[in-house]
Amino acid sequence: MIHLLSKAVVIIAILGTTSSIVYYLICLWSAWRFLQEQDATDKSGRSTQTTAVSILKPLKGTDPGMYESLRSHCLQNYSEYEIIFGVSDPDDPAIELVVRLKDEFPQQAIRLVRCDKIPGTNIKVSNLAQMLPSARFEVLLINDSDIRVTPDYLQQVVPPLTNPKVGLVTCLYRGIAASTLGSKLESLGISTDFAPGVLTARYLESIRFGLGSTLAFRRSDLARIGGFEALVDYLADDYQIGNRIAALGLEVKLSEVVLETYLPAYNFRGFIAHQLRWGRTIRDSRPWGYLGLLFTFGLPWALLTLIASQSAIWSWALLGATGIIRLCMALAVGRGVLQDRQVTRRMWLIPLRDCIGVFVWLTSFVGHTIEWRGERFHLKDGKLTRIGEQL
Repeated sequence: MIHLLSKAVVIIAILGTTSSIVYYLICLWSAWRFLQEQDATDKSGRSTQTTAVSILKPLKGTDPGMYESLRSHCLQNYSEYEIIFGVSDPDDPAIELVVRLKDEFPQQAIRLVRCDKIPGTNIKVSNLAQMLPSARFEVLLINDSDIRVTPDYLQQVVPPLTNPKVGLVTCLYRGIAASTLGSKLESLGISTDFAPGVLTARYLESIRFGLGSTLAFRRSDLARIGGFEALVDYLADDYQIGNRIAALGLEVKLSEVVLETYLPAYNFRGFIAHQLRWGRTIRDSRPWGYLGLLFTFGLPWALLTLIASQSAIWSWALLGATGIIRLCMALAVGRGVLQDRQVTRRMWLIPLRDCIGVFVWLTSFVGHTIEWRGERFHLKDGKLTRIGEQL
């Protein structure tokens, strides 16, 4: 009986390893396709057609390097745009940063909106609903407060929306880590796990979601999906906006521009808490896709094969082959697509990051509690319910 059980574990582990290798190869192909399309666009020329843009940036508290990140939005080589900030707390420290921006860039259209109402549990979306009436333009752009952009950001992100078939433009990003291990693992996961999954989804099924790094869309399409008011209780507002716009029959386009996000100095507990929030968010938003991640944990599957086969020679070869393909995929996406220079120096952390990924994946199915911006929430069907007091 024990022999049969051991043999079954070996077979399952081999299947898991094989499926992961196939996934890694698809990621490599997706990265190659993305880079090829970039080259083709560069040779044929990018669209120069522009339209005025309202950038909406809801704020709560401060993030690492936040002033420089906000400042980068004031340095755009773009003809006409405005930046609207929104806060719900009159004592929010982010207000001081907005005042500094207005002083440094008096020629830039910058406005601060006080969001006194709380129509839903997601404060960010609640603020957006109250900021929208202040926006003057048809094209809206939302991104997170920790996103830093290049001067040609709007030039690359906005023009696709002149095509009536495109409903939303979103962007990949790389994480700039702080000095802590948790922050480095977070950055590594973005470049070698999250981004490959986005590229693969783009080519296998087309993207039907948005990323918080950039959500650019038309105001009229927002109205067609119920406005921000329809999303005020959802945690994954970026996913919901992209998914609902895609449901209108419009394309969600992944821009070629890659942005930066400056990560907090997570301690290990903070890193795990953030990963669990991320995992449970995806679990509720895309349950079947999240379940399918089971077949992408190549190195953990290969290690299980090694253990279950009692270190058979062939299992060592399988582990080696899996590791090589995994590292090639990490380099192709991390360095090739995202231009993340930190990836090469931190390749040795990938086995640890992947094993933690399995732990987070398993744990995310147990419980519905998340921590977000110093508060605890109950998450069910993608919607938030506040529980307890502020941490």
